[in-house]
Amino acid sequence: MTQRIVITGTDTGVGKTVFAAGLAGLLDGFYWKPVQSGLDGETDSEVVARLAGLPSERVLPEAYRLRSPLSPHRSAEIDSVAIKADDLNFPVLPTPLVIEGSGGLMVPLNRRTKFIDIFAEWRLPVILCARTTLGTINHTLLSVEALRARSIPLAGIAFIGDEMADTQRTIVEFSGAPQLGRLPHLDVLTGKTLRDAMIAGFAFASITGGD
Repeated sequence: MTQRIVITGTDTGVGKTVFAAGLAGLLDGFYWKPVQSGLDGETDSEVVARLAGLPSERVLPEAYRLRSPLSPHRSAEIDSVAIKADDLNFPVLPTPLVIEGSGGLMVPLNRRTKFIDIFAEWRLPVILCARTTLGTINHTLLSVEALRARSIPLAGIAFIGDEMADTQRTIVEFSGAPQLGRLPHLDVLTGKTLRDAMIAGFAFASITGGD
C-alpha cells in the first residue's frame, strides 16, 4: 500500500474531507491537512478525528491555522501570516499518511505558490475527488490535465455524490484515469456509515500509486 497519498478536489466543497476521513480510517493511518482556513465551527482535522476512528495522535496538527474561511493566501494576509512552502514538508511515518489539500489544485498558498506547485515537488500519488453533478466533466478533465502537465502521479478519481453513470464514464474515457469508486451522499454521516460506504464503494487494492 502506498505510504503517502494526497487528496485534492476539483473545487471546494466537493466532499474530499469526508473521503479523506474514510480513507485514513480504513488504512488505519495518519491524517494531515497542512493549511486550515476558517476556524469557526468544526475544522477539517476535527471532522476527520470524529469520523475516522483514529487515535488523536494520528490526526497531525496543521502547519498553518488561519481564521478566515477564504483562500489560504488571502486568509494568511488578513492574519499577517506568511505561508512558506518550505514549512510544508510531509512527515515520514510508519503507517500510511493521508494528506488533504485545501480546495482545488490551483488554490494559492501565497502570492507565488499554489497547492499544485507543492504537489509537484512532493511527487506523491494524488487522488482527485470529483462531484457527480453538473459541471464536473469540465472541472475534472482540467484538473487531470493540470496534474499530468506537471508529472504528478494520479492514483485515480474518487467520485462523490449520486451515481451519474454517463458522466463518470465520460470523465474516465476522456481522461484515461482510473475510477477508484464512488462515495454517495450519506443522510446520516457517522464513522460507521462512512466506513460502510467506503468499503462498499471502493476497491482499495487499486490505490497503490499513480498512472
